[in-house]
Amino acid sequence: MTINLRAALIGALTSLVLLSTAAFAQSYPNRPIRLVLPYNPGGIVDYVGRALGQHLGEALGQTVVPENRPGAGGILGTEVTARAQPDGYTLLLMDNAIVINPSLQQHVPYDLKQLDAISWVSSSPLVLVVTPALNVKTLDAFIAHAKANPGKLNFATAGVGTAPHLAAELFKQHTGIEATHVPYKGIGASYVDLMSNKIQFSFSSIAGALGFTSDNRVVALATTGEERSEIYPDTPTMTEAGLNFTVDLWLALFAPAGMPEDVKAKLVKAVQSVAAKPEFKAQLAHIGATPRGTPPQETADFVKAEYAKWKQVITEGKIRID
Repeated sequence: MTINLRAALIGALTSLVLLSTAAFAQSYPNRPIRLVLPYNPGGIVDYVGRALGQHLGEALGQTVVPENRPGAGGILGTEVTARAQPDGYTLLLMDNAIVINPSLQQHVPYDLKQLDAISWVSSSPLVLVVTPALNVKTLDAFIAHAKANPGKLNFATAGVGTAPHLAAELFKQHTGIEATHVPYKGIGASYVDLMSNKIQFSFSSIAGALGFTSDNRVVALATTGEERSEIYPDTPTMTEAGLNFTVDLWLALFAPAGMPEDVKAKLVKAVQSVAAKPEFKAQLAHIGATPRGTPPQETADFVKAEYAKWKQVITEGKIRID
């Protein structure tokens, strides 16, 4: 085969691949899209995922099917997505655990490099709640009480390595207080003990705390966002209270790595249109969250920073699930 003929064949094949990719992107999506939700029905990821799926389907003109794949703290659903074809027909809505699990556990069956960050979907702060029995009304007063009673306070979480657990560990590292972690099977179960002073404090999602703070059965001292929560407008942020401390209970959309850029662009445009919809904003506001809709690079940078942040907390706190 002559050099000219070989070059012509390579050029023809390259053109064919480019035309095929362009045609694929133009026809996308032409069948239902699977949206993996790696937790049981009823939680925040499930709630936001179903709302996102409905609006995303309308934006793309194709059905988006939410699929709950719970197991191992979100690992199972993440692994399923990481191993799927990067064609835009398998997506994952995941929370902080996607960056926490690789540092928390010795053997995680996925690598973050196997996933492309598509868009940061939503943000929600946590809220620090304490038992009324402490008779503290401010964050400063609570920290002073904790330092005057080292090792005597217990804090509740929904389990080892969850975002509320790591938020509490980060709080301990920032303030120097000593407290004992008491994991529960669900944060809701801990509120009985928080109200009765068996547990003294907890970092909770706003959706989980609202029913207990509204009638003062527990006391909200501070939220962990960059700005005050619309649900807790009279409660200061940690930063306002004097701590350089933020924690975002975020959700982001991921896909198997290697998705065609044109397909990714369509998805991002659709997510951004959903994030701007008043109906979606209202649905998120119901659980104390706000929409984001960031582009892929900003999302990837954020996820990378979150990975580094929580890895440091886990390492310094010597937290492990074996």
